[in-house]
Amino acid sequence: MADPPDDGTAARGAPAERGPAGDASNPYQSPTRGEPSPGTAATLAGDGRWREKLLAQHPWVAYVLPLIVFMVVGSFEPGPPKAGAVATGSLHYPILYSIKIALTVAAIGLVWPVYRQFPFRINPLAVVVGIVGVVLWIWLCQLDLERKWLQPIGLGGLLGLGERTGYNPFEQLGENPAALYGFLAVRFFGLAIVIAAVEEFFLRGFLMRFYMDPAWWEVPFGKVNATALAIGTLVPVLMHPAELFAAAAWFSLITCLMVTTRNIWDCITAHAVTNLLLGAYIVWDGRLMGGDSWYLW
Repeated sequence: MADPPDDGTAARGAPAERGPAGDASNPYQSPTRGEPSPGTAATLAGDGRWREKLLAQHPWVAYVLPLIVFMVVGSFEPGPPKAGAVATGSLHYPILYSIKIALTVAAIGLVWPVYRQFPFRINPLAVVVGIVGVVLWIWLCQLDLERKWLQPIGLGGLLGLGERTGYNPFEQLGENPAALYGFLAVRFFGLAIVIAAVEEFFLRGFLMRFYMDPAWWEVPFGKVNATALAIGTLVPVLMHPAELFAAAAWFSLITCLMVTTRNIWDCITAHAVTNLLLGAYIVWDGRLMGGDSWYLW
């Protein structure tokens, strides 16, 4: 990943969204190139502020590290049940998942100075998009288009790549209400808050801008081109192979929201609303996509 020159442009670790020249109200406006700000890496190195130095020299860390932690720790979770096996899950899963969320939150805390420099404001449209998104996701999953269209052309193997851990906390933890509801609280916190934040900062805060310009930290958030639009849909689709059509439609919808409001917290809010309602739907319905296993992911 390309790192910026240490010229003060990204010295504060902030997303360099530039407004009109002289717009002092825009907190993302970069210092003039070639004029180092007081928070340059050299200054930070001198007083031991290693976190600020890290974020100044390597701005990608703020957008990528939390997702890496989430995925690496998640790789130790039990896999989906084999064909014909009963999806009883593992009693270790709640512990592993809780550790994953705790470490991801710690990573977010490390890079929080960058997160907080995106002005925190939420457009009501984000909530509406989140609600529309969950309806769209459930409807497209229930149509089971992946199985109907991919298997006849020999691509049915992609469906197995999207299988998740089969774990029913009501069966596994039902005799211990404190453990059951404690795990559900952690699970929904991870689903609606942690996942929404780390995925959106990675995908829209970093990846889409990275493919637009090598100096991606200077690309204003919400600015897109054809390449960014393709990346914003293609990458999530590859991450959800069992829900190709739902992922393509939903992430395209969030991209439209991003372009409309140019505010990353709107994207996170829409993502959180969809995930929260989808998790509630799975708890209520007990299954999704017509499967035999109870999934809470």
